[in-house]
Amino acid sequence: MPENTPAAADPARTASAAASAHAHDHGFELKRRRRWPWIAGGAAVVVAVAVAVVVPLVRPDVPAVAEAGATLTVATAEGNASEQALVQFVADEVAPKYGISVEFEGLSDSNTINRAVSEGEIAGTVYQHSLWLDQVLAANPDFREEAATPVFRWGFGLWSSKYTDVSQIPDGATISLYSDPANEAQGLSVLERAGLITLKDGVDVGHATQDDIASNPKGLRFTLLDFAAQSRALPDLDAAVGYTEYYLAAGVPIEQQIFAPAAPDEFAGQLTIGSDFADEAAVRKLVEAFRDPAVQEFLATDPRVAGILLPLDAE
Repeated sequence: MPENTPAAADPARTASAAASAHAHDHGFELKRRRRWPWIAGGAAVVVAVAVAVVVPLVRPDVPAVAEAGATLTVATAEGNASEQALVQFVADEVAPKYGISVEFEGLSDSNTINRAVSEGEIAGTVYQHSLWLDQVLAANPDFREEAATPVFRWGFGLWSSKYTDVSQIPDGATISLYSDPANEAQGLSVLERAGLITLKDGVDVGHATQDDIASNPKGLRFTLLDFAAQSRALPDLDAAVGYTEYYLAAGVPIEQQIFAPAAPDEFAGQLTIGSDFADEAAVRKLVEAFRDPAVQEFLATDPRVAGILLPLDAE
């Protein structure tokens, strides 16, 4: 998520990532802590006592992921049924083999999820690719996170309600790309593999922009839209490049996906963990669990994720 990236990506310019009105908000929000005024005399003592009581309850000395025998929470955006199914499969079928307990939690937005991972309140997330994570960290320099292992590839392709084949797309067609830089780059990669454009030699596919287009023989015009808006706008476009999950959620039939190559490695969905907790025994076992071959078998065969989350070897 589909970058949610991301803002936005996760299965590695933006973000300022697009501010999606969808539940998978890939935008980022920076907040400063309010500084309280100095309070003198007895009132200061009251405040000090209150802080001493409240702070340990809100921010425990031992983060959740470091507690012995703790259940490891893996979160994604609320309402993402496919990613929830993946995490639940790991919790039920894989985690017991590694001696850990795993549970799923849906959280409201990208910023909430990533901060919780960074601070050890939850063990990880699988809703972003590494490029999207880079955008998160650039927008939130206090976050400490890392991509621990690729897990899946998102379904991502060219959609059209007007044409059934790439060859039918006319000269001067209007095509939508996502408005966050990482997924705009992925969209350009799809258009190149579809033969509609070529990118300059040597360009980094993960950071390509429209300035990197070397040729555009059909004179395609591009419009940038966020995740939810793009799928809603499909009838007014000639085509759009986006995530399968958003189109299916909007009721767009899979038949309107007219080209869908496997996503490059840069756009694989990653298990993201907090950097400060990477050496915790339970977190290491969580990474091993998501690397278990049973996860790839699940992605290849389970109808709950079909076409949305693909195995890493998908072609």
